[in-house]
Amino acid sequence: MFNKFKNKTIIITGHTGFKGSWLTLWLKLLGAKIIGISHNLPSKPSHFQKLRLKNKIIDIKIDIRNLKKLKKIFKIYQPDFVFHLAAQSLVKKSYINPVDTITTNTIGTMNVLESLKQINKKFAAVIITSDKSYKNLEIKRGYHENDLLGGKDPYSASKGAAEILIQSFISSYFEKNNKSNIGIARAGNVIGGGDWSEDRLIPDCVKSWSANKKVIIRNPKSTRPWQHVLEAIRGYLTLAEFLYKNPKLHGEPFNFGPNHKQNKDVITLVKEMKKYWKSISWSEKKDYYEPYESKLLKLDSSKAKKKLKWVPILSFEDTIKQTTIWYKSFYDKKNNIYELSKKQIKDYIKKIKKN
Repeated sequence: MFNKFKNKTIIITGHTGFKGSWLTLWLKLLGAKIIGISHNLPSKPSHFQKLRLKNKIIDIKIDIRNLKKLKKIFKIYQPDFVFHLAAQSLVKKSYINPVDTITTNTIGTMNVLESLKQINKKFAAVIITSDKSYKNLEIKRGYHENDLLGGKDPYSASKGAAEILIQSFISSYFEKNNKSNIGIARAGNVIGGGDWSEDRLIPDCVKSWSANKKVIIRNPKSTRPWQHVLEAIRGYLTLAEFLYKNPKLHGEPFNFGPNHKQNKDVITLVKEMKKYWKSISWSEKKDYYEPYESKLLKLDSSKAKKKLKWVPILSFEDTIKQTTIWYKSFYDKKNNIYELSKKQIKDYIKKIKKN
């Protein structure tokens, strides 16, 4: 599976982040040569650091807003594949520092697109944006790829603006041919082991539970389309592989979201986690003073199913089980994190083959 990546040179921006570290590990297991570009470790603890990947890849620390340095890296390494994940990815943080959010997510994406011009051979690039790129109209059917883009909060606006830039660069500089194939990936509410981002439900919960503290669930009835990180990563890999061999997909966006049955409220998720972490506890409290954040964001992934043969395979229960077991193992110090993460990827691949 994904044999196309073996011995290929791959640039990953944001490789030290939550999704980036899982993507880096998976591609490393596939035998790829990886050049990781990241400004820093975005969280403590860090999944990337715990995996000890630094010495197994080419690890480059630069800010993607530095166009001169970024272009130089692309020119030197001439990648076969590019995955752009580097971003300021937190809605609440975007309210505190909108300038950093917009320059990283919008200008940073433009710099990656500029850097792709330095590649003088065939390549496929997947630019990862967000489900929050869509103008949120609380659509119950799930957003389609041709729905309106927008964003009320600075984070969503930065991602919507990046999407417009991507399409303008594709039209202006990357004509349809067999050489440069660029695709856009939009994923839903991704969870899984190794995420320690600030102001996110599961990281906040596990940090408290690891210290035997009770968690305050502020919005227990808020609903999200929970999706395991490996489902989204498989979407990115699938899109990259299809782009490399099929230039007809050049310039197209794809949604990678969970089944609509995955839409569960927060309290249901926490109760499901308790099945695998018996000692956890919580209390409920409605919070009326949080800054605006989209409450209903469902993606319709019919296009990915039709054109890429990609469908989500993990149930809500499987997603929560894998996530909880990962964190509990980490805090219990029962498993080597590299081996634990590798095992979850291999177990997931087995499930794919069965399906």
